[in-house]
Amino acid sequence: MLKEFKEFAMRGNVVDMAVGIIIGAAFGAIVTSFVGDVLMPVIGLALGGVDFSNMFIVLKEGATPGPYPSLAVAKEAGAVTFAYGLLVNTIVNFVIVAFALFMVIKAVNATRRPQAPVAPPEPSKEEVLLTQIRDLLAKR
Repeated sequence: MLKEFKEFAMRGNVVDMAVGIIIGAAFGAIVTSFVGDVLMPVIGLALGGVDFSNMFIVLKEGATPGPYPSLAVAKEAGAVTFAYGLLVNTIVNFVIVAFALFMVIKAVNATRRPQAPVAPPEPSKEEVLLTQIRDLLAKR
């Protein structure tokens, strides 16, 4: 049974899949950081200093009554919130990851696509003359 598991685990597809999952998780962390730490602050600044991570609606007050200055304070107080700013961040994350994957798949498909057949080069002048001589001799 151990031998079978070793054969299964070392099969090319399983190893490739494991590498892909690990790289995908790392890529996801990079995109999350890019969106949360770079992109959304710039967008928020362009929209007048809006912090998307703290955009929320209180659906039900918590143990400590509001208003709550941030989402973390609202959650700590036990308030039920609708954190639409986090949803916007997640949607932006998804769009960036989906676009990056689209570009990778497009590049892979371009390498797999059969290349158009290359037309043979034009015959040289000598070949053309020899062909004409051959044709004339064949007519005799």
